[in-house]
Amino acid sequence: MGDIKRKRNTFNKPRQIFDRVRIEEENEIVKNYGLKNKREVWKAKSIVSRFRRRAKELIQKSVEEQKQFFERLGKLGIPVNSISDVLALTEKDVLERRLQTVVFKKGFAPTPRGARQLIVHKKVLVGEGVVNIPSFWVTRDLEDKISVKPVKLKEKKVEAAVNG
Repeated sequence: MGDIKRKRNTFNKPRQIFDRVRIEEENEIVKNYGLKNKREVWKAKSIVSRFRRRAKELIQKSVEEQKQFFERLGKLGIPVNSISDVLALTEKDVLERRLQTVVFKKGFAPTPRGARQLIVHKKVLVGEGVVNIPSFWVTRDLEDKISVKPVKLKEKKVEAAVNG
């Protein structure tokens, strides 16, 4: 019983519940990125705040440690060259790295919502395996390995019969 860890939130709710400007900004982000709910925006904000917090800690550290941090972010697909670049990151930079957004940007789906549906219905391959998590973080090396499952012949026959 002692080895079960409690799952903690990966985000913080906004302090001010009814803030029109924040709500409108979040609605725009949800619409543009085809997100399921505001929680996904809040998760992206918390990821950005973690990056910023780490960058602030690294201001006093050596140049070598800073370079390691920048390389790590570069591998994740966030190109940064200085601490000011990290501090300038927004949640949109994080949302651009989601599988859902990458599938949409590559043209596999007509809309971000359509991309989400493809992913959830296990039609998207990353490398050799199926990934059905829209929030999957796509690193730079995985970006070229994304593809959509080919439609099987049987399904084409059913579509032809229906369309007639």
